[in-house]
Amino acid sequence: MIFFHDLLTGGDLSISARELAGDFKQRFALPGVHQLGLVVPDVEDAARELEAKGIGPFFIAGGSPDFWHERGEPREFTGRMGLAVCDGLEIELLEPGTGSDFYAQSVDEAGRPVVQHLGFLVNDVDIWASVLAQAGYPVWVKGRLSAWPTSTRFAYMDTVREAGLVIEFISWRLLGLPFRPVPGLYHALGRIQKLTGKRTIYL
Repeated sequence: MIFFHDLLTGGDLSISARELAGDFKQRFALPGVHQLGLVVPDVEDAARELEAKGIGPFFIAGGSPDFWHERGEPREFTGRMGLAVCDGLEIELLEPGTGSDFYAQSVDEAGRPVVQHLGFLVNDVDIWASVLAQAGYPVWVKGRLSAWPTSTRFAYMDTVREAGLVIEFISWRLLGLPFRPVPGLYHALGRIQKLTGKRTIYL
């Protein structure tokens, strides 16, 4: 397991994160790392811990994707996630959820945040997923999240054996057009949640 706190104590988080899966990223000419995906037992607890370290505040949302296909089979997944930015990297907190063990298998018994995946922002998830699938790294999970006027498509690839962690491709759309999330947006929404005392919004 790769623990997030080890990356934090290693100096510059952005440098530590970009060293992960270095050979694999170079082999497939992947774009720059956009996201670190951390699996935690409880998103709100993890957010409070990281916010105390100066990361965030986190925007936290819960619910179910429009669809979640795991190994090609549809499943009903429900969970929560938290989003913030640190050193230019999007930090995503993810709970085990229900309906799948995809995240649950990465939970640390001691409750430490585990780096489960590296996320790459791309224009077309299907094209990038196809490149890796044809090289022997099939799609593990594919899905879509919607919160009008935005939508997010994602594909988690089965790359743990070679890359040491999961590779994820992410594509954001705003009113159907390619869109890159503004870092300050998560923090602004997180501040509102903290002020209102309601840390999780269910979409």
